[in-house]
Amino acid sequence: MVFPIAGGTQDTSYEIENALRFNREDSPKVSRSISSSGSARNATLSVWVKRGVFASRQQIYSNKTADSGFSGMNMYFYNDKLYIDHHDGSSNISLYTTQVFRDASAWYHIVHTIDTTTGTATNRLRLYINGTEVTDFATDQNPSQNADLALTNSTGDQSIGDDPRDNNDIYSGYMAEYNFVDGTTLDPTYFGEFNDNGVWVPKEPDVSSYGTNGFFLEFKQTGTSANSSGIGADTSGNDNHMSVTNLAATDVTTDTPTNNFCTLNPLIGGAVYTAPSYSEGNLKWSSSSSSSFGSSGIGTIAPNSGKWYWESKITSSIINGVGSGARVMEGYYPEFNNDSFFAGNTSSSGGVGYSYNYNNGKPQTNSAETTTNQGNAVSQNDIVGIAMDLDNGAIYYSINGTFQASGDPTSGSSKTNAQHSFTVDGSYAPAVYGYQSSVFEMNFGNAPFSISSGNADANGYGNFEYAPPAGYYSLNSKNLAEYG
Repeated sequence: MVFPIAGGTQDTSYEIENALRFNREDSPKVSRSISSSGSARNATLSVWVKRGVFASRQQIYSNKTADSGFSGMNMYFYNDKLYIDHHDGSSNISLYTTQVFRDASAWYHIVHTIDTTTGTATNRLRLYINGTEVTDFATDQNPSQNADLALTNSTGDQSIGDDPRDNNDIYSGYMAEYNFVDGTTLDPTYFGEFNDNGVWVPKEPDVSSYGTNGFFLEFKQTGTSANSSGIGADTSGNDNHMSVTNLAATDVTTDTPTNNFCTLNPLIGGAVYTAPSYSEGNLKWSSSSSSSFGSSGIGTIAPNSGKWYWESKITSSIINGVGSGARVMEGYYPEFNNDSFFAGNTSSSGGVGYSYNYNNGKPQTNSAETTTNQGNAVSQNDIVGIAMDLDNGAIYYSINGTFQASGDPTSGSSKTNAQHSFTVDGSYAPAVYGYQSSVFEMNFGNAPFSISSGNADANGYGNFEYAPPAGYYSLNSKNLAEYG
């Protein structure tokens, strides 16, 4: 079972406060050089991941040497399956799953254990996803008993996010609570547990010793040096601090396994000719469609009640038909592949959509429901705030903190000067659309761009450029469980 699905959160006494966002286009990584080899027979790797774009091959962990065949341990996604290789310079010992991992809205907990001393061959290399052991593999190879593997070879680097031999196979997405235990084999219950609802949730790691090359990365700091103040700070007590490459303070997020924030979903949305691209943990959306047909994107969280706030920044030049807003998830929507399916397009096809048009400042709707106000035109790099009231059926837009046409998101049932007034009938997700080279950067509480002021919602969640209106909340699993 994936935890947590965007439909809610699971109570846990242990909170993961931070995660690290890897933007593939920047070639980011966290790494350290190994000065002395650790155990060759026992180790445990535990990490939580939330995937971004689904590229062909993406590294989660690697310790490779520079020899011709290379030696080391290697874990990566390949064609959406999870691959683990243990090389000894000539032969390969591998676990390749048949299971695919294609949920961009969910956090997965991965635990890989190594114990070559055990007499049972199938127990020497084991893999667990969300607390459950994987037993169905496309490739299932095991080392011989007491085999020495290059788990932390002294001539290699421990690298998270890329292949250290060629700086390739870059990871895209989020990682949290990264444990590597050198010399001890620990099962998943040392890092997580099933709650009363049968959902696998994190718990405080129960590790007595991390061994020579072990580490615990919590991503609570924002510095770029390899020390206790850095993004790659090791809090295991070993001080095996990691160097960071092409990562910044804005990549440290509060989107975690214990509070899952909305992003855009690269599996839903598209274009007639060229699909949009996604980056920055699915918070940056780029269209490359033609001038005749646009493309669109949709959020991973779609509430059916409550009051919600997010921000949308367009960093490209203003092109006709560029907008952002919300869209009902009922009806025909999976393709979003032409004008009829855009949020806010004037066509009545494809469900209900509401948006703010960045070219002329006019709100649009593709239903017969009320669009009452217009507002000012938007310039490049302006930030539009979207306040969506699903308790009363209204949407309001602000430009750089000022709600347009004297709209009052706190007016409740009177819907004072709402840009859109409608009857709530379904679940509504954030949406964007655009033509040609349109680029949006979305802020659902963890912006991919720098925030100059910093404003959280009333529950203390999110980091926005402008304050959410009173009673409005960021789109995350904790808020959704309370208000959605």
